[in-house]
Amino acid sequence: MLARSAITSRAAASTLNVAGQTRNMATLKEIQNRLKSVTNISKITASMKMIASTKTTRAQRAMTVARNYGKVSDDFVKQAEVKPVEGAKELLITVSSDKGLCGGIHSWLSRSTRKYLSQHGDTPVVILGDKAKVQVQRAYPDNIRYSFNQIGSTIPTYDETSAIASVILNDKSIEFDNAKLIYNKFVSAIAFETDSIECYPISQIVEAPNFKAYEYQEDILENLNEFLFANNLYWALVEGHAAEMAAKRSAMENATKNAGDMINRLTLQYNRGRQAVITNELIDIITGASAL
Repeated sequence: MLARSAITSRAAASTLNVAGQTRNMATLKEIQNRLKSVTNISKITASMKMIASTKTTRAQRAMTVARNYGKVSDDFVKQAEVKPVEGAKELLITVSSDKGLCGGIHSWLSRSTRKYLSQHGDTPVVILGDKAKVQVQRAYPDNIRYSFNQIGSTIPTYDETSAIASVILNDKSIEFDNAKLIYNKFVSAIAFETDSIECYPISQIVEAPNFKAYEYQEDILENLNEFLFANNLYWALVEGHAAEMAAKRSAMENATKNAGDMINRLTLQYNRGRQAVITNELIDIITGASAL
């Protein structure tokens, strides 16, 4: 009777051990698959970080040139002492791009745009880039007059910017006096901030106190208006592109670091599980040898 009970107990224990080993093997296989997946993701993010680093260097060089364009317009407006007119109709231009995987850089732009529209609900909006468009369109779909895509894949050029400026200025359905550009200002390789640029119409520039000090011909005023607007738009686009590339490099660096931490945790978990399986197998061998 006792012998039968001992045999039954050993058989039950052996069945439990086999079941436990099967569960451990299944868990180890899942961990191994996940480890392989995370390792592949880590390789991808590391490559994207290297690409973003190269693009950031190029974008910074282009940004230095674009800032000179913007400084010309900014200094001209300051020296002429152009002042905003109360009650003037404004056009809001959000300078974003089509690309993602760069942290919350587009969300900050969309948040600033929505905050401005919450205070000025009738302001028409022009959005450059699909990322900001998707977010702004949820809350203010009727304010969007124009949206431009295919932006952000390469460094913006002055020709592309001039074409966008011509479309906006030549569209008579958009009535505005001042234009406000919201863009991401490049601060450093790891920091950016949302800023704005004011664009004034030629009617306000002509009425500025110090503008009469300049000698000019009447027929060039319209060209001057387009030139100043295109300069500011080019400045915002290129600087926003540099900020985006820097943010993407930081995001891919953080993603690679997080993937490395996850790989270390999964490797430790896999080794512990594998050690438990080997220990159970040794216990079975020792138990079987002792029963003989």
